[in-house]
Amino acid sequence: MSTTDTRVAPATLRTASGREATRWVTAHCREVPWLTAATVLTTVAGAALQVLPVLLLGRVVDGVVEGESRSMLLRIGVLMVAAALLGAVATAVSTYLIGRLGADLLARLREGAVRAVLGMPSARIEQVGRGDVLSRVGDDVAVLSKGIRMAIPTVFSAGVLVFIATVGMFGLDWRLGLAGAGALPAYALALRWYLPRSAPLYRKQRVAQADRAQALISGLNGIDTVRAYRLEDTFREKVTSESWRVREYGIEVFRFFGRFVGRENRAEFIGLVLIIVVGYALLEADAASLGQVSAAPLMFHRLFTPLGAIMFTFDEAQKSGASLTRLVGVLGEEAEERLVGDTAVPSAEALSYPVTVAGLTFTYPDTEEPVLRDVDLSIPAGGSLALVGATGAGKSTLAALIAGIGTPQSGSVRIGSTDLAGLDEAGARALVSILTQETHVFSGPLADDLRLAAPEATDAELMDALRTVGADRWVEALPEGLDTMVGEGGERLDVTKVAHIALARLVLGRTPVVVLDESTAEAGSEGAADLERAVLAACAGRTTLFVAHRLTQAMAADRIAVLDAGRVVEQGTHDELVALGGRYARLWRAWREGS
Repeated sequence: MSTTDTRVAPATLRTASGREATRWVTAHCREVPWLTAATVLTTVAGAALQVLPVLLLGRVVDGVVEGESRSMLLRIGVLMVAAALLGAVATAVSTYLIGRLGADLLARLREGAVRAVLGMPSARIEQVGRGDVLSRVGDDVAVLSKGIRMAIPTVFSAGVLVFIATVGMFGLDWRLGLAGAGALPAYALALRWYLPRSAPLYRKQRVAQADRAQALISGLNGIDTVRAYRLEDTFREKVTSESWRVREYGIEVFRFFGRFVGRENRAEFIGLVLIIVVGYALLEADAASLGQVSAAPLMFHRLFTPLGAIMFTFDEAQKSGASLTRLVGVLGEEAEERLVGDTAVPSAEALSYPVTVAGLTFTYPDTEEPVLRDVDLSIPAGGSLALVGATGAGKSTLAALIAGIGTPQSGSVRIGSTDLAGLDEAGARALVSILTQETHVFSGPLADDLRLAAPEATDAELMDALRTVGADRWVEALPEGLDTMVGEGGERLDVTKVAHIALARLVLGRTPVVVLDESTAEAGSEGAADLERAVLAACAGRTTLFVAHRLTQAMAADRIAVLDAGRVVEQGTHDELVALGGRYARLWRAWREGS
């Protein structure tokens, strides 16, 4: 039994607290002090210039009452127009600078999050699910990007304007300022009611969206398997259930926001009534001028637009805040620490090593039932074994553990004499390559894409690998051969050609053990036949484990193991298992009749 760390990592990626996210933003703003300072100054200047015309309007009223000359009133009018124009310019510059600062922060955050995800151990990615990972580096980035373009500049500018307008009311008369401030407790109570309830709700909504993405991804990636075992209704129900959960959270968010708006409107009503009542009393007592009393309601009314802007973009700002905490949380994910220690790592150049699985039991976090139970398997050096079984039998989990992704609770996986539990991920990758149906072609020259597996490979070595898997002809037919741009914006490649590239990388990697998890499942029947021949060529002389999607691939393996509910229930050659008349024989008959 291998010795492992008993700490259980959370089943989802980490989410940062609001304070931690704020500290991250503050720290990065300090790295661009001139941009940050210019953003704050132009925002304050724009807000002050927008308030100034209201103050000057009060002066105009007093001037008319006191019989001031027309020239004085004209000068005030010119100042009002100039303040309005300059305020508009300052506000436009402020909006641009806020967007630029936000884009800079988003770029840093996105790069950091992607770097953190790429640096995570494969076991962690498998543990949390690709839906959670993709929703963070995809959906959360998109939500935050939209918020930076729309909501955050509005909320920040409006917040500064509210502060400046409040100061302006106190500048008119401290008693009028206090009357306007009487609305603040109502605003504070509304926010105190809304914020603690809405922030967790938005986070739950983002988690629900990640779960829905995971359900969609798992169903689409395994669509052929789903169809083969008639599980369409099961997966459809799961996706429908997750979609309804997202819908319910969306309705609850909207309902909460509506109640929040009602509370904000009550606060506005309270403040306006107090200002009118106090202003009337001051005017009757000759304690304030008509201009001051007239300007105060207008100044308070000036708050309605920014407060309304804050309210109507607060929903988007809350979403952005939830996405920010999720992205900053990814940055705080701790790297897995598994030391190589004194364990000797065999040379990857060795031709082959046997694979021995002994007493393997594995349970995912937050689940009670093991996915694999006391699994014993062996693959001789240079030999091949095919895993078959129904969806959920544990095939992909066993394949991942043999590839060094994850650590079993008990039992061991050995490559030769080396226990994978004693290696870090780099050590495991030197021994085992894993190829799944989720193959990606990166944007750039084809040669660079192939060199992901062997950075020092020459063009001749690349062509030899392509020739091994039968891809040399179509590569030579490309406009620029190995230098042809592929991926996004480049040459369009069908699923068969994408699989050829993945298999060529497998050849270039030269690891002694290969794990193939339904690697030809996406191709059609004609393309699959060609790819199965390419797989055999790529794996020649190497110890190979197949997770067989097609039973014709299982036939080509030296031996077959049938998994059911996490246990190996049958082992043998194709002919032996067909003659046995058990589970494999039934699968074979169903496959042959379906074909």
